[in-house]
Amino acid sequence: MSAPSIVAGRKESLRTGRLRIGKKKWDDQPTQSASVLIASSGEPIPPSAVRWALALSGGDAVAVISLARIYGSSFGLPNPGLMPTKRELQDQRSQVDKAVRLIEQKGNEGWGQVAATRRPVKTIVAAARARGVRHVIVVSPETARWRQFVEGNLAKDVSRRLGSEVRVESMAP
Repeated sequence: MSAPSIVAGRKESLRTGRLRIGKKKWDDQPTQSASVLIASSGEPIPPSAVRWALALSGGDAVAVISLARIYGSSFGLPNPGLMPTKRELQDQRSQVDKAVRLIEQKGNEGWGQVAATRRPVKTIVAAARARGVRHVIVVSPETARWRQFVEGNLAKDVSRRLGSEVRVESMAP
Protein backbone atom coordinates (compact mmCIF):
# COMPACT_ATOMS: atom_id res chain seq x y z
CA MET A 1 0.00 0.00 0.00
CA SER A 2 1.46 3.37 -0.98
CA ALA A 3 1.26 6.60 0.96
CA PRO A 4 -1.08 9.28 -0.40
CA SER A 5 0.59 11.75 -2.70
CA ILE A 6 0.84 15.40 -1.75
CA VAL A 7 0.41 16.32 -5.40
CA ALA A 8 -2.89 14.42 -5.58
CA GLY A 9 -4.14 16.34 -2.54
CA ARG A 10 -3.25 19.67 -4.13
CA LYS A 11 -5.03 18.79 -7.36
CA GLU A 12 -8.09 17.69 -5.43
CA SER A 13 -8.17 20.92 -3.41
CA LEU A 14 -7.91 22.99 -6.60
CA ARG A 15 -10.86 21.21 -8.18
CA THR A 16 -13.15 21.80 -5.22
CA GLY A 17 -12.21 25.48 -4.86
CA ARG A 18 -11.07 24.98 -1.27
CA LEU A 19 -7.75 25.21 0.45
CA ARG A 20 -6.34 22.09 2.01
CA ILE A 21 -7.39 23.21 5.48
CA GLY A 22 -11.02 23.37 4.38
CA LYS A 23 -11.31 27.13 4.07
CA LYS A 24 -12.83 28.60 0.90
CA LYS A 25 -10.57 30.71 -1.31
CA TRP A 26 -13.30 33.12 -2.44
CA ASP A 27 -16.88 34.09 -1.75
CA ASP A 28 -19.68 32.79 -3.94
CA GLN A 29 -21.25 35.16 -6.45
CA PRO A 30 -24.44 36.63 -4.92
CA THR A 31 -27.51 35.42 -6.80
CA GLN A 32 -30.38 37.45 -5.31
CA SER A 33 -32.53 38.49 -8.24
CA ALA A 34 -32.73 42.15 -9.20
CA SER A 35 -34.15 44.05 -12.13
CA VAL A 36 -31.46 46.78 -12.28
CA LEU A 37 -27.72 46.65 -11.60
CA ILE A 38 -25.72 49.80 -10.81
CA ALA A 39 -22.07 49.09 -11.64
CA SER A 40 -19.31 51.47 -10.60
CA SER A 41 -15.71 51.27 -11.74
CA GLY A 42 -14.56 52.57 -8.37
CA GLU A 43 -16.15 56.00 -8.83
CA PRO A 44 -18.60 57.43 -6.27
CA ILE A 45 -22.18 56.41 -7.06
CA PRO A 46 -24.24 59.58 -7.53
CA PRO A 47 -27.76 59.82 -6.08
CA SER A 48 -29.04 60.51 -9.61
CA ALA A 49 -27.91 57.00 -10.63
CA VAL A 50 -29.90 55.53 -7.74
CA ARG A 51 -32.99 57.56 -8.70
CA TRP A 52 -32.64 56.44 -12.32
CA ALA A 53 -32.29 52.80 -11.25
CA LEU A 54 -35.37 53.05 -9.03
CA ALA A 55 -37.38 54.48 -11.93
CA LEU A 56 -36.26 51.62 -14.21
CA SER A 57 -36.87 48.92 -11.58
CA GLY A 58 -40.61 49.43 -11.24
CA GLY A 59 -40.56 48.52 -7.54
CA ASP A 60 -38.29 45.47 -7.90
CA ALA A 61 -34.93 44.96 -6.21
CA VAL A 62 -31.88 46.95 -7.27
CA ALA A 63 -28.31 45.61 -7.00
CA VAL A 64 -25.14 47.70 -6.65
CA ILE A 65 -21.61 46.52 -7.48
CA SER A 66 -18.43 48.54 -7.06
CA LEU A 67 -15.11 47.37 -8.44
CA ALA A 68 -11.72 47.70 -6.75
CA ARG A 69 -9.09 47.48 -9.46
CA ILE A 70 -6.22 44.97 -9.28
CA TYR A 71 -3.32 46.28 -11.34
CA GLY A 72 -0.83 44.18 -13.26
CA SER A 73 -1.26 41.06 -15.32
CA SER A 74 -2.03 37.49 -14.44
CA PHE A 75 1.21 36.40 -16.12
CA GLY A 76 3.59 38.20 -13.75
CA LEU A 77 4.70 37.26 -10.29
CA PRO A 78 2.21 38.02 -7.52
CA ASN A 79 2.89 41.34 -5.90
CA PRO A 80 0.87 42.62 -2.93
CA GLY A 81 1.43 46.21 -4.09
CA LEU A 82 -0.86 45.57 -7.08
CA MET A 83 -3.84 44.56 -4.91
CA PRO A 84 -6.32 47.12 -3.57
CA THR A 85 -5.48 48.31 -0.07
CA LYS A 86 -7.78 47.88 2.93
CA ARG A 87 -8.59 51.58 2.78
CA GLU A 88 -9.57 51.37 -0.90
CA LEU A 89 -11.82 48.38 -0.17
CA GLN A 90 -13.37 50.21 2.79
CA ASP A 91 -14.06 53.25 0.57
CA GLN A 92 -15.80 50.99 -1.94
CA ARG A 93 -17.87 49.35 0.82
CA SER A 94 -18.97 52.73 2.16
CA GLN A 95 -20.04 53.86 -1.33
CA VAL A 96 -22.07 50.68 -1.82
CA ASP A 97 -23.62 50.98 1.67
CA LYS A 98 -24.64 54.57 0.95
CA ALA A 99 -26.29 53.59 -2.35
CA VAL A 100 -28.10 50.61 -0.78
CA ARG A 101 -29.38 52.85 2.04
CA LEU A 102 -30.78 55.29 -0.54
CA ILE A 103 -32.48 52.42 -2.35
CA GLU A 104 -34.00 51.05 0.85
CA GLN A 105 -35.17 54.51 1.95
CA LYS A 106 -37.29 54.66 -1.20
CA GLY A 107 -38.95 51.35 -0.29
CA ASN A 108 -37.15 49.00 -2.67
CA GLU A 109 -34.99 46.05 -1.77
CA GLY A 110 -31.27 46.68 -2.32
CA TRP A 111 -28.27 44.37 -2.62
CA GLY A 112 -24.62 45.47 -2.52
CA GLN A 113 -21.34 43.88 -3.55
CA VAL A 114 -17.68 44.94 -3.72
CA ALA A 115 -15.44 42.98 -6.07
CA ALA A 116 -11.68 43.19 -6.54
CA THR A 117 -10.89 42.33 -10.14
CA ARG A 118 -8.41 42.58 -12.97
CA ARG A 119 -11.17 42.32 -15.58
CA PRO A 120 -14.00 44.76 -14.79
CA VAL A 121 -16.10 43.89 -17.84
CA LYS A 122 -16.10 40.18 -17.07
CA THR A 123 -17.00 40.82 -13.41
CA ILE A 124 -19.92 43.13 -14.24
CA VAL A 125 -21.26 40.68 -16.83
CA ALA A 126 -21.03 37.77 -14.36
CA ALA A 127 -22.90 39.78 -11.71
CA ALA A 128 -25.60 40.84 -14.19
CA ARG A 129 -26.15 37.28 -15.41
CA ALA A 130 -26.18 35.81 -11.89
CA ARG A 131 -28.82 38.31 -10.77
CA GLY A 132 -30.91 38.16 -13.97
CA VAL A 133 -31.09 41.91 -14.49
CA ARG A 134 -32.89 43.73 -17.34
CA HIS A 135 -30.95 47.04 -17.06
CA VAL A 136 -27.35 47.87 -16.17
CA ILE A 137 -26.29 51.42 -15.30
CA VAL A 138 -22.51 51.81 -15.58
CA VAL A 139 -21.01 54.69 -13.58
CA SER A 140 -17.67 55.55 -15.14
CA PRO A 141 -15.81 58.84 -15.56
CA GLU A 142 -15.68 60.78 -18.81
CA THR A 143 -12.35 60.01 -20.48
CA ALA A 144 -10.51 61.38 -23.47
CA ARG A 145 -10.89 59.56 -26.80
CA TRP A 146 -7.26 58.47 -26.84
CA ARG A 147 -7.68 56.93 -23.39
CA GLN A 148 -10.84 55.09 -24.50
CA PHE A 149 -8.84 53.74 -27.44
CA VAL A 150 -6.24 52.30 -25.04
CA GLU A 151 -8.46 51.21 -22.13
CA GLY A 152 -11.77 50.67 -23.90
CA ASN A 153 -15.23 51.97 -23.09
CA LEU A 154 -16.62 50.05 -20.10
CA ALA A 155 -20.30 50.52 -20.96
CA LYS A 156 -19.86 49.50 -24.61
CA ASP A 157 -17.84 46.43 -23.68
CA VAL A 158 -20.43 45.33 -21.09
CA SER A 159 -23.23 45.89 -23.62
CA ARG A 160 -21.44 43.83 -26.26
CA ARG A 161 -20.90 40.95 -23.83
CA LEU A 162 -24.46 40.92 -22.44
CA GLY A 163 -26.18 41.11 -25.82
CA SER A 164 -29.48 42.72 -26.71
CA GLU A 165 -31.59 41.18 -23.91
CA VAL A 166 -30.05 43.54 -21.29
CA ARG A 167 -30.08 47.30 -21.75
CA VAL A 168 -26.79 48.95 -20.72
CA GLU A 169 -26.50 52.70 -20.17
CA SER A 170 -23.58 54.84 -19.09
CA MET A 171 -23.53 57.68 -16.58
CA ALA A 172 -20.74 60.00 -15.42
CA PRO A 173 -20.40 60.60 -11.66
